Amino acid sequence: MNHDHLELLLTREMPYGKYKGRLIADLPGQYLNWFARKGFPSGELGQLLALMQELDHNGLSSLLDPLRK
Repeated sequence: MNHDHLELLLTREMPYGKYKGRLIADLPGQYLNWFARKGFPSGELGQLLALMQELDHNGLSSLLDPLRK
């Protein structure tokens, strides 16, 4: 995990699906867990979703608070 990826969680929007347009950092835990069960998409989006799911699952979402603008 690097700082750039954490910043991307706060700037990158979900490009499709039920939560299209919502920041990845603001996606609900159950949606992230669904991806964890079904498989994350390939590429950068999948990496960011997996990172956010890991943060959410382990109760570390507050690590993003200082980066929010």
